[in-house]
Amino acid sequence: MQTDFRLSKPTRTGFKIFSCSLGVSGSETNEIQSVSVMEGDSVILNTVVTEIHEDDDILWRFRDEMSLIAKIIRQTKISSIFNGTDGRFRDRLKLDDQTGSLTIPNITTQHAGLYELQISGAKLSSKTFSVSVYARLPVPVIRRNCSSSSSSSSSSSQQNCSLVCSVLNVGHVTLSWYKGNSLLSSISASDLSISLSLPLEVEYQDKNTYSCVLSNPISNQTQHLDITQLCHTCSVCLIVLISAVGSLLIVGAVVIFCICRRNRKTHQEGKYYLQYLRKNCKKYSFWV
Repeated sequence: MQTDFRLSKPTRTGFKIFSCSLGVSGSETNEIQSVSVMEGDSVILNTVVTEIHEDDDILWRFRDEMSLIAKIIRQTKISSIFNGTDGRFRDRLKLDDQTGSLTIPNITTQHAGLYELQISGAKLSSKTFSVSVYARLPVPVIRRNCSSSSSSSSSSSQQNCSLVCSVLNVGHVTLSWYKGNSLLSSISASDLSISLSLPLEVEYQDKNTYSCVLSNPISNQTQHLDITQLCHTCSVCLIVLISAVGSLLIVGAVVIFCICRRNRKTHQEGKYYLQYLRKNCKKYSFWV
């Protein structure tokens, strides 16, 4: 009698996977094997058979649809590949005529699910593959939470820096803050295409290392925190804004001064012209 086990042990970077099978020697076996891959990878589901016997038939089924997706009939030397009931496997599958192994190139999340292999002949055996497909992870973004800083008490805002780490359009992931190697906080998402945000407050003079980690069972993306750069973002922005406003006021004042000076000059020229006309008119009327 044969008894093996498959266990999943969580780690910071993913999961370690151990195999598990239950069966009795010399009889039909039913093994379940977990396969976790990234979207876009090429996946090979092996039959663990070096060569198909002459009386063996191989059937591959996608159990989420209960549909036949590939088969090999050894006696007639016929191998066939099918698209699936909804066409999700169209031009997608490759079947090894010698071993019966099934390859899924450039896999996507719609190909995740249970795949059942049946080998019938002198000995009947079956094997099930549980395929999980994870989207590639973006790098999380850390930014200063100025609104939180302004709303907090003055004494607290002067000592602490409010930050937020965020990601957009992710699913089946965990977003975490780490202080060194110690987990501070985390938030998980089981749905597809949602946004996650995780706040953090640190002291301005804090010398510890902080990082924000986005992870799924097989990969992770890390963004390290630069306290010196981010925790002065709001004050720097305020200084820049004040400087810009001051510059605009100075430019406006210069423009107004120039306009007023020009108008004053024009007024004086008009006054001199009127005096000239009056003087010449008097001379003209005298001679007349």
